[in-house]
Amino acid sequence: MSEKNKAGNQEPGTANQELKTYTRSQLALRNGQDRDEIWVAYQGTIYDVARSRLWQRGNHYEHWAGQDLTHELDEDAPHLATVFDKFTIIGRLA
Repeated sequence: MSEKNKAGNQEPGTANQELKTYTRSQLALRNGQDRDEIWVAYQGTIYDVARSRLWQRGNHYEHWAGQDLTHELDEDAPHLATVFDKFTIIGRLA
């Protein structure tokens, strides 16, 4: 099964593959500090944000990589959830 964004387009990196499920502990290791991977979760989906210059140190303003940012972003983000459309989906948050 593949993932589609809100516009109905295929998400990058998800064509013809099942998404792996990761725990919060596994996500926490991808914080840009412990490993080179920089991942964040939003609404149950995990995104690789490493290619964004805004996440290069593992944080973006007051947001930290390796975490589920759903509550934070739904409460006070100055942008829409479509900001994640440009990032590769890594998997699902357990």
